[in-house]
Amino acid sequence: MTGLTDMLSYDFMQRALLAALLVGITAPAVGIYLVQRRQALMGDGIGHVALTGVGLGLVFQTSPVWMAVLVCVVAAVIMELVRSRGNQRGDIALAMLFYGGMACGRLLISKAPSASGTGGSLDSYLWGSILAVDTGDLVTIAVLGAVVIAVTLGLRRQFFAVCQDEEFAKVTGVPVRLLNLLLAVMAAVTVTVAMRVVGLLLVSALMVVPVAAAQLLTRSFLATQALAIGLGVLVSLGGVATSYQADVPPGSAIVLLAIAVFAVFSALAAPLARRRHRTPTDGAGVTIPGPAKAPSAQDPVGSARLAQ
Repeated sequence: MTGLTDMLSYDFMQRALLAALLVGITAPAVGIYLVQRRQALMGDGIGHVALTGVGLGLVFQTSPVWMAVLVCVVAAVIMELVRSRGNQRGDIALAMLFYGGMACGRLLISKAPSASGTGGSLDSYLWGSILAVDTGDLVTIAVLGAVVIAVTLGLRRQFFAVCQDEEFAKVTGVPVRLLNLLLAVMAAVTVTVAMRVVGLLLVSALMVVPVAAAQLLTRSFLATQALAIGLGVLVSLGGVATSYQADVPPGSAIVLLAIAVFAVFSALAAPLARRRHRTPTDGAGVTIPGPAKAPSAQDPVGSARLAQ
């Protein structure tokens, strides 16, 4: 108890824990849609490109976070347009975007006048840092996080429909292209929100692993989303606390905790699955036992029943 009191007595830890709480909510809230669309590594690609935004912020001595938001949003829109057109060589174009973004970012950072007055070292952006979150960063994370949460939860029926069957969603009047672009933008914003705590190289794990763990023990979309967000908050706060106690990067601690939770849930999933087989359910609900198995697409909007 004394250790907890000591930890909370520091202003930088209070900011880091608040940032971790927000990141723990936003990352799985977006990640659940990416997992269902088989785009689990999209966050990783955006993280590569975000380094260019960080570099621009350091070079022009402005906020690296806001510059990263701008660059990531543009990159996410490009990624979605390439994906939607189904170009066979689209993967090559995306690879150039990812690696070019990281190379450009590293070059810009090497030419920056000084990183000390604009938000910390390169490592703090790559791996996260509990010391790097200042009051300005916390306000930015709170504002952007609120936008992401409002969009992903407020439009969960529409996003769910698009993730399950785009063609049927179009027939029912859902604005598929707009929602796809909006989801890509939300993923980009989430990466920049999380980079101060988790780091650009590990942020994708926080978007994916809690969702994958939650899918092992839940059967409905709403339950999966709720449990994934709960796990995201748990591992984010636990990782930051571990970072303080063990003097390790918070991103590494958060991701390893998330993987440990996934391992525990995997061990629990088998006996739970056997029990479920003995108690069949009706087909009215949205069943999501894993990313490779989707619910029926006969009525993707109505079957969600998310608000009930």
